[in-house]
Amino acid sequence: MTAVLDLPARRSAPPARRWELDALRVAAICGVVAIHVVGMMLGNNDLTGSRRWWAAVAIDLGLVWTVPVFVMISGALLLSPRAHAAGPVVFWRKRFARIVPALVVWHLVYLAGVRVWLKGEELTRGAVVAWLLDAKVYTALYFLWLIAGLYAVAPVIAAFLHSGGRRRTAATAAVTLVFTLVVFAASGLAALNGTPRPIALGALTMWLPYVGYFIAGRALHRVVLPAWGVVVAGVVAAALLAEVVWQYGHKPAYPVLQQVLPPGYLGAATALAAVCVVLVATGLGARLAPGPRLAALLRRLSDASFGVFLVHLLIFEVVRRLVPAVASADSLHVMVAAWAVVVSASFVVSLLAARIPYLRTVF
Repeated sequence: MTAVLDLPARRSAPPARRWELDALRVAAICGVVAIHVVGMMLGNNDLTGSRRWWAAVAIDLGLVWTVPVFVMISGALLLSPRAHAAGPVVFWRKRFARIVPALVVWHLVYLAGVRVWLKGEELTRGAVVAWLLDAKVYTALYFLWLIAGLYAVAPVIAAFLHSGGRRRTAATAAVTLVFTLVVFAASGLAALNGTPRPIALGALTMWLPYVGYFIAGRALHRVVLPAWGVVVAGVVAAALLAEVVWQYGHKPAYPVLQQVLPPGYLGAATALAAVCVVLVATGLGARLAPGPRLAALLRRLSDASFGVFLVHLLIFEVVRRLVPAVASADSLHVMVAAWAVVVSASFVVSLLAARIPYLRTVF
């Protein structure tokens, strides 16, 4: 959740910062933290079906748009002609100089600091190699591989889109995204039919299903709906996310629906909701202008979002071990309070780290 995690440059801000993208990035990283913290309640079988459980489902699945939106903001920024003006080598050098150190350091942190030290796991060479190849070293670290893959293909995609204008960008985004959603739905339906065809993604292929979102971000970043269109997009997004929440809560009763419209990042309802969220943001951004202080604050928090993504799971693991009520994931109030602590502490750590030479390289 980076590039936008877009791995924003810390020393020289882009010429024209879009405040609405900064705000959207901040909202999205707060949502990701909520998914990881409050979402723990979904695994508490003693709560299933209770009001507390449904509230946690509403928070967790209601924020499922965050990861697609992160990728879309990355596409809006990284597929621009400006980003590739100096050629692919310069683009790759700049981007991989940010993500490779973070990828190496944070994988080591979560292997040694969390799995070994905090959890007491015994690591074997085979397990570590498997985790690395499968991008499963620790929960959300797969996103680093996802973004690295998109960085690798961005110059090729950007050149193709630039030579065809907005119409080609929109058409490519639509075709690629729809194709991806159909492929994943077909895999699920095949399993129901007794002929399972699972899709296995690893560290080097994690980016493939997100190319559609990546291009869609570029296609949508300058689209400004009329005022009534912004309202409609907001209502549609809310309705779709409500459907995702309802569907997740009734999974056993509708097995076919779960496969046709999987309630995850690569489900059709989630994709359309994410598109609507971006359209609401661009619509508001074209009509509202925050004061200079608020805009500056949004920029700082937005730039810190990559560090928040990287450190929040470590902070949450520490909180879980210090507070038994958080580890039990039984109380919605406790988990929401834990989210507030984790997200606040993560922003503080990321903002401070950005001021420290060498350390800021991996934040």
